[in-house]
Amino acid sequence: MEEIKIKVNGMECAGCEKRLEGSLKELEGVEKVKADYKKKQVIIKMNKELNREIINQKIEDLGFEVSA
Repeated sequence: MEEIKIKVNGMECAGCEKRLEGSLKELEGVEKVKADYKKKQVIIKMNKELNREIINQKIEDLGFEVSA
């Protein structure tokens, strides 16, 4: 299982975390998502390799910003 960490700007509360987690879990291959607004990051565990651009686009579609 692969794990990636993504820095995300714009999360301000637990509600933001839940929205991101729920949306990213819908992507095929994603097993687990843990968002942390205090650390400004999302940790994604996948059972297959996903295109990073698809993940980034999903995050940005929700109104958050992926940080380099």
